[in-house]
Amino acid sequence: MNNIKLNPMACAVLAATTLAGAGFALYAPASVAADDAKAAPPKAALTVTTVQPEAGRLPIKLAANGNVAAWQEAIIGSESNGLRLTEVRVNVGDVVKAGQVLAVFSADSVNADVAQARAAVQEAEANAAEAIANAARARSLKSSGALSEQQITQYYTAEQTANARIASARAALASQQLRLKYTQVLAPDRGVISARLATVGSVVGAGTELFRMIRQGRLEWRAEVVASDLARIKVGGGAVVKAANGSELTGKVRMIAPTLDPQTRSALVYVDLPASAAADAPFKAGMYASGQFELGTSDAMTVPQQAIVVRDGFSYVFRLNADKRVSQLKVKAGRRLADRIEVLDGLSAGTPVVVSGAGFLNDGDLVHNVPAVAASASASSGKAVK
Repeated sequence: MNNIKLNPMACAVLAATTLAGAGFALYAPASVAADDAKAAPPKAALTVTTVQPEAGRLPIKLAANGNVAAWQEAIIGSESNGLRLTEVRVNVGDVVKAGQVLAVFSADSVNADVAQARAAVQEAEANAAEAIANAARARSLKSSGALSEQQITQYYTAEQTANARIASARAALASQQLRLKYTQVLAPDRGVISARLATVGSVVGAGTELFRMIRQGRLEWRAEVVASDLARIKVGGGAVVKAANGSELTGKVRMIAPTLDPQTRSALVYVDLPASAAADAPFKAGMYASGQFELGTSDAMTVPQQAIVVRDGFSYVFRLNADKRVSQLKVKAGRRLADRIEVLDGLSAGTPVVVSGAGFLNDGDLVHNVPAVAASASASSGKAVK
């Protein structure tokens, strides 16, 4: 075989051609893949549901704080002086009726005084009978001249004096009978005993406090309201009062104080609470409670609570645009009713806002919108919406 000798220049050209072909083979598939990726549609970041704001009427409420106190607290004292207390029949928390016996004092000395006064009445009546008889005889003898005018006048005076002594003795008897009545301490009204100072065996003077009673078991909420809000509250309006343990009662505004506290510039609004005589009643006198006054209703635009996203202390909603991307809108939230929140500013009616999945979105995200009915049906069937 004959040996073929190549020109050095030809060898160089052949080597360059081979390397160029290899490079094309390596880089051509990568560029084709990049072009295919640019041609593919972008993928949605999340599947969401949207709703439009709804118009409605929401209640107007005014929040306030205050103390719960007794509507009226009766102070029950002793009307007897220097008597020994022998029996106490009620204690703190007991429900009593009007006229019920609360305590009893020893009546031995008073009974003796009553008996003495009754005897004095009988003595006065006997003396009066004699004086009346003498005066009657004097009248019959007046025309005969057997008695002087001075003697007749003395008989008339003795008759009148005897009658006055009868009246005095009867008044003394009534006074002693009244003392006997005061040996029993009676409830002036129905209510709940809130304090007891009476002690068996003690000797107390007249006017000494024995018990305190919440009249009729009625409590009231004394709310502190600033002067600028007083004009919005009307007598007879409703108020919902909430205790520290979570219990709630609906009361009625009874009165608005005519003066303001010069230190706090606020006035007391008295709200009657439903009476409850139960020992485990949720509201007690002296309790601190918060509440809201019901001032009527007003028009409002609301969105579901899930549509509001709070970030950095501000409230936002996500509006769905025509290009299926979302825009983050800063809004001002207002009143809350059940699962809906009022939007005061930053959102117009008819704007579709994201509800489901709003908390996971960012401004400009591409989303896949699913009707709310389809989303709820898919959730009830346990299947994920794609």
